[in-house]
Amino acid sequence: MSDSAVGTALDRAATMAEVGERGLVRHLRSRIPVGPGVLVGVGDDAAAVETGALTLVTTDVLVEGVHFRREWGPANLIGRKALTVSLSDIAAMAGIPRFAVVSLCLPPDTTVEFVDSLYDGLLERSAETGVSVVGGNVSSTPGPLTIDVTLLGQGDRLLRREGAQPGDLVVVTGMLGGAAAGLSFLLKGTRLGAEGILGEAGTWAGAAPDSLLSCLRAQLDPTPPLAFGRALAEHDIVHAAMDLSDGLSGDLLTLCHASDVSAWVDGSALPVDPCAAQLEKEGGTDAFSVALHGGEDYQLLLAVPPDALDRLKDVAVVWDLPVTAVGEFAAGPPGLSMKFGDRMKRLRPKSHEHFKDPGSRRSDPSAEA
Repeated sequence: MSDSAVGTALDRAATMAEVGERGLVRHLRSRIPVGPGVLVGVGDDAAAVETGALTLVTTDVLVEGVHFRREWGPANLIGRKALTVSLSDIAAMAGIPRFAVVSLCLPPDTTVEFVDSLYDGLLERSAETGVSVVGGNVSSTPGPLTIDVTLLGQGDRLLRREGAQPGDLVVVTGMLGGAAAGLSFLLKGTRLGAEGILGEAGTWAGAAPDSLLSCLRAQLDPTPPLAFGRALAEHDIVHAAMDLSDGLSGDLLTLCHASDVSAWVDGSALPVDPCAAQLEKEGGTDAFSVALHGGEDYQLLLAVPPDALDRLKDVAVVWDLPVTAVGEFAAGPPGLSMKFGDRMKRLRPKSHEHFKDPGSRRSDPSAEA
């Protein structure tokens, strides 16, 4: 954002075609505070910030029609999630998030009201996590609307995807499947209202609205364990880590490839989100499948030595964070197996993958490839 003039109030009903690039930049600049460590913020050709000896850099993009739809819920939740998905990456490496640059590609008919609401959420999330927005870019596009966030962080002892060892436990934080269950209902016409209440029921006709709302919020406004991720840098108890964004089965295989190990998962040990499980009782979702394959929970996947599991739980209890051992890493070429009682079967990952035809996925999580 390179316009240096101070912004003035805009008509919230005005569109980007009426406001123009410079008008929008001035408006956004007037809204963005200058945080600690920011020497030059929004308004120059580049930002100037102070970082530590190790600088972490990650970027994520949300594309309308691929990652979100405007009608699913309030625009402020889109802004919150746009930053949160990058925060999760920094947390998985045990880092501290510091500075963000935000680029918007907006169709000309996008209103100031929508952009303001989006920034309400983004700035709220940045304030909660100590992140300073220091710049970015705005551009016109014929569509779709796109939000691109680059996040800088810092750290000292970093966790990486490589490092898992045979005999390490496969450990996940939190509960799995809530976000994917929420997505399934959003795709069927369910909507979250502006006050966090149910807007439209869609095909939902069950009797568990609290569980439904919990899953909708898990999808639209995820809450990764950011402070816990940072705490892992202070405790030498984890060999490898990554965030769970695309689904346990696919992300676990990714970690196996990075560490050159295999892994098996105990199907009975999965921490299925209780709200997703309640919705399954109402006939709305397959809770086990979404916990294993669904994605967007933004929890952490960890490789933990068996003798360190209790110490890890002692750290997690500070944040009332569930920590569950769901399997084990083993020697051998990267691959996955699923344990059901005394039986072990090959596990075929069916997590989200861009450019892959979703129709090719099978619904049976225990099926052999």
